[in-house]
Amino acid sequence: MTFKSADILIPKTRDFTSWSVVACDQYTSEPKYWEEVEKIAEGKISAYHLILPEIYLEESGVDERIKKVNETMTKYCSDNIFAEYPNAYFYIERIQRNGKVRRGIVGAVDLEDYEYTKGSKSAVRATEGTVVERIPPRLKVRMNAKLELPHVMLLIDDRKKCIIEEIGKHTSDFEKVYDFDLMQNSGHLTGWLINDEWSAYLEDELEKLADLDAFNEKYDVSESAPLTFAVGDGNHSLATAKEYYNEMKKLGRADENSPARYALAELVNLHDESLVFEAIHRVIFDIDEDNFEKELSTICNEGKGEQSFVLVTSKGEKIYSFTSPTANLTVGSIQNFIDSYIKKFGGRVDYIHGDDVVKELSSKGNACGIILDAMDKNDLFKTVIIDGALPRKTFSMGDACDKRFYNEARIINTNI
Repeated sequence: MTFKSADILIPKTRDFTSWSVVACDQYTSEPKYWEEVEKIAEGKISAYHLILPEIYLEESGVDERIKKVNETMTKYCSDNIFAEYPNAYFYIERIQRNGKVRRGIVGAVDLEDYEYTKGSKSAVRATEGTVVERIPPRLKVRMNAKLELPHVMLLIDDRKKCIIEEIGKHTSDFEKVYDFDLMQNSGHLTGWLINDEWSAYLEDELEKLADLDAFNEKYDVSESAPLTFAVGDGNHSLATAKEYYNEMKKLGRADENSPARYALAELVNLHDESLVFEAIHRVIFDIDEDNFEKELSTICNEGKGEQSFVLVTSKGEKIYSFTSPTANLTVGSIQNFIDSYIKKFGGRVDYIHGDDVVKELSSKGNACGIILDAMDKNDLFKTVIIDGALPRKTFSMGDACDKRFYNEARIINTNI
């Protein structure tokens, strides 16, 4: 099976609020957020001590940070801080900051059924272009890690809401494993151990989604293999897990039964009402904003058009549109421009959630922001089937505070 049960580790702590930490690729331009996390986690059992926030990836001392992370993983295991739930699925409910509830199921995805290259026909496919240069630093963290903590989110296209939502109606029959408020006003998380009856139901229903004839009829296509799971969040995290597995095979340290073959992930229905596709905006730092706008104006006109966006500078906001788009989506055309601009003039780009953050970061005169419209989530599966992966950072499912928090863990290397 592509998505299966896993040996899931949950800490025995009573202080889950200090334990559970937001995905490492969030708040990458907001150091104060991570400074506050560090204060909350200080002296406590916390997932913060088992991850490397990506805001620190480019800083000096990163190798020492990685070493400390790996040592802490081993120590937590030797100190027996985890309770193990073998061959388990967890049903979880995440109350977001806005009060909406996101429903999901935690299990393991088979990396043999996943390819992140564009044009892949695997059962699990990336929804955005994978930047291969982003994999090595993340692989460095994973190579000597005993544990993984997941922020990967896999999407299924269950329009009838008969899988995850149906299982969620039966939580009174399940063992509740955790129930707590997330740090920094990020909502609430509850998790239940799914019993054998509903685990079997889940597996049967996922098999139906993988039926090729039904798949082709559903999307009015003639494909040779179905897209069953789309990676909604954590594209580069899952790509790193795949490369780690490939490395382990090359080194003769992984076979078909190896824990490295799998990666923990949360399964979510694309049609969950809490899932709102947000645009991921861009801020380009360390540039001359006048020069940036001058270059932009050579390929764009002011005013709305077929591919429009908002340019934010210290002087205010303007609407621009491309005269000759270089991609099918606005996000692709603007990304092409940003990449070529940085190559020619220097600077760096970051990917930002929320209009207000873009405006704040673009207010100082040495940065420009790009605010984009969101795509329709109902177009996701068919777009990936027909066009392949979307441009990188095309969409985000919610604000940073509502992203997946690290909570469950799993052993990926039994030799450490």
